[in-house]
Amino acid sequence: MVISNHFNEDQELSLKLFVVLTRAIEAIEKQVTQNIKSYGLNLTEFGVLELLYHKGGQPIQKIGQKVLLASSSITYVVDKLEEKKYLIREACPTDRRVTYAVISEEGTKLMNEIFPQHATAMSEIMGGLSVEEKKVAVNQIKKLGLFAQNLE
Repeated sequence: MVISNHFNEDQELSLKLFVVLTRAIEAIEKQVTQNIKSYGLNLTEFGVLELLYHKGGQPIQKIGQKVLLASSSITYVVDKLEEKKYLIREACPTDRRVTYAVISEEGTKLMNEIFPQHATAMSEIMGGLSVEEKKVAVNQIKKLGLFAQNLE
């Protein structure tokens, strides 16, 4: 791949890596979104339910940063999940300003049913890499992300 004579090899590879990572994420996210939609949820709803399922009740204000969602959208998502009876709101006993989102019995039942299917689907979606390649990719991409984060 020759982008221009004005760039050195490191610059060319950095540009190519960005494009390759972006396209891979788009393709993977499309497949994951299709899988999650088959459970009657959108990606954000599933992300919130998965967090509560695995980590227990969370302050609503903190959910956004944990599932990479704008705080303005969290209330809407929590409302939708509450309407579907998958979570309940609970007041914090020590601080009245804080409200927790807690997965309901119905939400737990749903996740018990769909999470194993989701894990299988994720394994299929990521099937382009062997177990060893996945280990290397996780470490390399994490290293890349942490480096970029520390540039701020």
